[in-house]
Amino acid sequence: MGRMAHPHMFDPEDPELGRIRAIAMALPDVAERVSHGRPNFFTTKTFCYFGGSQRIDGEWIQHSHALMIKPDPDDEPALRADPRFWVPAYLGPSGWLGIDLADLDDGEAAELIDASYRVTAPKRLIRLLDEA
Repeated sequence: MGRMAHPHMFDPEDPELGRIRAIAMALPDVAERVSHGRPNFFTTKTFCYFGGSQRIDGEWIQHSHALMIKPDPDDEPALRADPRFWVPAYLGPSGWLGIDLADLDDGEAAELIDASYRVTAPKRLIRLLDEA
């Protein structure tokens, strides 16, 4: 038996996805794929997801318009102290954080995505980014 594909949990034409896509795809060598039913952006490793979920008291809470990022270790304590951020299911133990897009302006989204890219991308791509 083959593995069952996850259903898509997003609208490909969603303007909020478009907002995240525009920021992420402007970085060097980025591609987009769907994994676990949600879009994610990656170089050799994923650096952000559009949408996610949280588990609170055994209940699954969907955050369909959210950004999930791997924070810069220097910024992480401040982000964890910010009540807008939450720990996503599955990715949380690996240090990922989620934030709802309603709580985020484009500038802040770009900073979080840039930081997550820098944490996950090969050094060669970070050099390209710094030269741009």
